[in-house]
Amino acid sequence: MQITYERVHELFRYDGKNLIRKVTVNANAQKGSVAGSISNETYRYITVDKIQCLAHRLIWMYHYGYYPENGIDHINRNKTDNRIENLREVSQSCNVRNSGNYKTNTSNVKGVYFFKTDQMWMARIRLADKHHYLGESKDFNEAVLMRYAAEQCLGWESCDKMSPAHEYALKNKLVSK
Repeated sequence: MQITYERVHELFRYDGKNLIRKVTVNANAQKGSVAGSISNETYRYITVDKIQCLAHRLIWMYHYGYYPENGIDHINRNKTDNRIENLREVSQSCNVRNSGNYKTNTSNVKGVYFFKTDQMWMARIRLADKHHYLGESKDFNEAVLMRYAAEQCLGWESCDKMSPAHEYALKNKLVSK
């Protein structure tokens, strides 16, 4: 069974943030309640006709009339922010680019790492599941600019709206808007 646009509209209304139930399904899914639950503090999941769906994909369908074939990206990287203006249909590779830093990243700029043995900042970028070395410098700002330049050369600004390299370069007046 496939979920349709009509079925989503039959079961839910959209309040600008969440899908709200129009009908009571069971004791845990009452009419008027926010549909679904958040799993492990990440995405909201909603069960429709025994099919578990990501809320942001159902919201996309509710708003645009079709279930997205590609990934749905949360532009601001907040996986629970399901406002339609925060969602966009993108390729998987673009969706991955608009991810935050790894928890182990101490520079707060994606792709810029301190290499302790050489006491240098290294810049790299990941393409097609391979890391590509961009250069290294004793100057952190220079390493950030290497990363940012590579992102621009690859046209990533359309994917990574909140590039940590771009944000750092703007904040520290290394580049202009």
